Amino acid sequence: MGPTASGKSELGVALAKRFHGEVVSADSRQVYRGLDIGSGKITQKEMMGIPHHLLDVVSPKRTFTVVQYQRRAIKAIAAIRRRHKLPFLVGGSPFYIYSVVDGIAIPEVKPNQKLRRELEQLSVEKLLAKLKALDPARANTIEQKNKRRLVRALEIVITTGKPIPPLRKNASPLDVLMLGIRRSPEELKKRIQQRLNKRFKQGMVKEVERLHKQGVSWRRLEEFGLEYRYVAQFLQGRITKQEMIARIQKESEAFVRRQMVWFKKDPRIHWISTYAEAKRLVELNLQ
Repeated sequence: MGPTASGKSELGVALAKRFHGEVVSADSRQVYRGLDIGSGKITQKEMMGIPHHLLDVVSPKRTFTVVQYQRRAIKAIAAIRRRHKLPFLVGGSPFYIYSVVDGIAIPEVKPNQKLRRELEQLSVEKLLAKLKALDPARANTIEQKNKRRLVRALEIVITTGKPIPPLRKNASPLDVLMLGIRRSPEELKKRIQQRLNKRFKQGMVKEVERLHKQGVSWRRLEEFGLEYRYVAQFLQGRITKQEMIARIQKESEAFVRRQMVWFKKDPRIHWISTYAEAKRLVELNLQ
């Protein structure tokens, strides 16, 4: 695990190759088919023959909840272990990671269309203020400009009458070694910039255009946040190219800070900077 642009995918592949493993993705956007460049989805070439699970499992027109993710990820991990291989959970979506690592009992709240319509009338700022009042812990970690996530979080807390359960337990149901990639804020800022330039060259704008032509609404594309939100706004003529680039950079840096809010609280994480450090820790853990 670790912040966005820290190099999780590459490290996951390197360790899986060394320790006869398979990768289970823990990314809330990479589960969607067609969200490839903007989500930084690993390519077949980059996988280097290592099987990857929980990528491309659902249409971007459909909603995929953390409960659905949790079930599929636990099932994939069990299948990997039956094959006598080592599962590597790799990603930067904290809610997805901890749903598996800590076996959190997440309320399975069915969509309430009437409530959703009411909430969707509110601005992002008002939704966030409402969530802070009802569930301050979730408000501190959620993607704060993602309207879809804010509406869903409020739907859960309003329906159940209580905050989403705390995301820490004293003991994990799995025997887990948690590795976090450490990068300085300056290095992360530079890596985000380089990654953004690369994604534009790879055709990220054309990817969003294609998704829209395939029937994914502008509103839905904006719900995916970060790159997809601002590229969609650019394609609609609502912001300039320069504004799009600046906002993606700024929001990515803010996302890093929110990710680290989760990770810094967890004393189980071993923070590493190199492959050699990670390899040594895995060897010790397996012994």
